[in-house]
Amino acid sequence: MGFLKEFQSFAMRGNVMDMAVGIIIGGAFGKIVSSLVADIIMPPIGVLIGGINFTDLVVTVKHASVNAAGQAVPAVTINYGTFIQTIFDFTIIAFAIFLMIKGINSFHQKKTETAAATPPEPTKEEQLLTEIRDLLKEKW
Repeated sequence: MGFLKEFQSFAMRGNVMDMAVGIIIGGAFGKIVSSLVADIIMPPIGVLIGGINFTDLVVTVKHASVNAAGQAVPAVTINYGTFIQTIFDFTIIAFAIFLMIKGINSFHQKKTETAAATPPEPTKEEQLLTEIRDLLKEKW
């Protein structure tokens, strides 16, 4: 039973749960960005470069054929258009994450600057020492 309790305490720690939520949200975010790239951004780019759909760009290594048993053998292709599409997806995801992190860092920096702008209240000991110093200055 000790092993199960140890596993449960590991799995329920805050970091593990935060990481799980981050991975799930990241997966959903990736799907959104992929749709943004494939359905919104790439069609106008394709029109600008002559109506080319990147996912249709392939190099055929071996054409489709029919073998001796009468079964269709699919073509062998290098799908470099899909690779280009994936690079666009990655670039946009990386840029979106960069903007998000930059915004969060900016927020934390402003928060830190605000906290640093207001000096902390002196402790009672510091106030007492200041009073003693001021009294000694008056006597001398």
